[in-house]
Amino acid sequence: MSAPTAPALPSPRPALALPPRPALRRGLWALPLLISLVFVAAVLAWLRANEQSELEDQRTELASDALSLQAQVSGRIENETARLIRFAASLEPRGLSAEAFAAAPEVQQGLHRFWVSLTWLDASNRIVAHVPELAPRPDLPSLAATGLSAHIRVPLASGGALVARYSPTDMLRQNVPWWLARKYDVRLVDSFGDVMASTTEARDPGDHPSHRISLEPTLTDSYLELVARDRVTRWYRSFPMAMVAGFVLLLGAITWMLRRQVHDVSRAEAAWRTEAAWRSAMEDSLTVGLRARDLDGRVLYVNRAFADMVGYSPEDLNGLHPPMPYWPPDAIDESMQRHRRNMAGDAPRGGYEARWRHREGRALDIILFEAPLVDASGRHIGWMGSVLDNTERKRLEDRERRQTDTMAHHARLTMLGEIASTLAHELNQPLSAISSYNAGVINSLQRDARPETPADPAVLRALQRLGEQAAHAGRIVQRIRQFLTRREPQLEACSLNAVVEGGVDLLRRELARQHVQLTLALAPKLPPVVADAVLIEQVVINLVRNAGDALAEQPQDAARPRHIDVSTLRTPDQRFVRIDVRDNGPGLQGRRIEDLCAPFYSTKRDGMGMGLAICRSILEAHHGALDAVESPGGGAWFSMTLPVDLAVTVGALETEAAL
Repeated sequence: MSAPTAPALPSPRPALALPPRPALRRGLWALPLLISLVFVAAVLAWLRANEQSELEDQRTELASDALSLQAQVSGRIENETARLIRFAASLEPRGLSAEAFAAAPEVQQGLHRFWVSLTWLDASNRIVAHVPELAPRPDLPSLAATGLSAHIRVPLASGGALVARYSPTDMLRQNVPWWLARKYDVRLVDSFGDVMASTTEARDPGDHPSHRISLEPTLTDSYLELVARDRVTRWYRSFPMAMVAGFVLLLGAITWMLRRQVHDVSRAEAAWRTEAAWRSAMEDSLTVGLRARDLDGRVLYVNRAFADMVGYSPEDLNGLHPPMPYWPPDAIDESMQRHRRNMAGDAPRGGYEARWRHREGRALDIILFEAPLVDASGRHIGWMGSVLDNTERKRLEDRERRQTDTMAHHARLTMLGEIASTLAHELNQPLSAISSYNAGVINSLQRDARPETPADPAVLRALQRLGEQAAHAGRIVQRIRQFLTRREPQLEACSLNAVVEGGVDLLRRELARQHVQLTLALAPKLPPVVADAVLIEQVVINLVRNAGDALAEQPQDAARPRHIDVSTLRTPDQRFVRIDVRDNGPGLQGRRIEDLCAPFYSTKRDGMGMGLAICRSILEAHHGALDAVESPGGGAWFSMTLPVDLAVTVGALETEAAL
């Protein structure tokens, strides 16, 4: 099997260089070779042990067969000797002549067995008779053909002897069993190792296994030797050894090929690791979220950008089936329909917009592009999605739209301010005239009144109320003119309680129309502050109006009436005075003061998003601060803090002490 071809890659950067693998792991390719060599060594040891076992078995069998053959040969010679003894005992009583001796049955039977000749000697060792007298019988082997001869000598009672000569070779051939003759070369040797007789042609035994056993006392100075015809093949010359050698050669070739394969795989793995590291680095650097899903919609992979986008870790998302945790809870059905459409391959090619939900709860506007995911064989196995976070762009578009609306609204406000300034200027004179005429009428009625005809008290009271209302209207018109007139802040010592009361008085009718109860809790003997009273008053008006608008959006509840508390106090360190505006409305809903004071950010449907930003700027210009927290009883709690002018405060305290 050939190694996969790795794609050509540029030289890896040092940051992406892979650590070297341990030497043990790099040499794992040689483990099969080592195991095979151990197996070969075990086979060789087994062959060696098997050879030794076969040699031992052969030696044991050779000794056993030699003992068995020795018993047979000795028994045959002893049997022939016994026959010859019996014949010798019957020879003299029978008084046989030489011719009768030759024709005796015992003689003829002996010659037919393996006797070569039989000689009758007298007491002087002269030959009485000799068989055969002339040439040997043709059916009997000659001594020249049979090699050396042996004899059996039996004494006679008269002092003579019978000497039977026999061929040891014929004796061996007649007494060695056929199965033993096939296994061994049987020989008779003397003490010098000379072969006296053999069942085969004389040949050098070489390194053939042999066993020699003495034939004494049957044959003096004679030994029976068995030479194995088959030798035990040496273990290194055996067929299994040839197979092992072939196996070792084949194993070497396979190991070389495996080494090449491992080397190619290692290079491919290193290239793959480098490519994977590059891809991971590139994916982590992307701001585009990537999501891979199978055909069932199960998430197979997400990159870091996608996980950060929805607020979950990749481990939390991988393996999930729809519905997904980042789908909005109120749009599960819509998201599931869109998911089924995408799984069917009907997703828009140009992408589509959707809304997801971050883990922390905030909404995400995204643009999703779906494309088929195929494997190396071109088989469609899922879908790959690219996700763009469109929240910021949407926010900028909304901000731009709000800015456009705000500019138009500012233009209308500017025109309205000019109209209001003109109306304030025009209304100032009629109100002054009404006040003057009212004062004149009251003076005239009081001057013309007589004891008998006094002025009507109800008329005087009505005229006095008319004057008070006209003066109040004049003050309101004067405040509007001051507010609408462009001028630099006029810093002066002012009473913060009076500023709060003046601002709240302008909103009482509006709050009453919204069914909102207003409570003032002003701290007595509050030190004066150096500020622009008109600007501070507008901050108070904006905070109270915002609280009233938030309460007006809630349904009325008799058990929990709408309520606003406005209070002033001095901080414990005596360096600041604070104005608190608290309500029992919906509260801040997790928003911070930085979010509320962001330009063009508004919680109102028709708000401009500039009120709190301007209020914060006004307070910071006075070296103060604006803060907002959740009220302990529910609702919002806004606090504006202003520094105390120490010089004015000290002067006021000295004046109070003098009085």
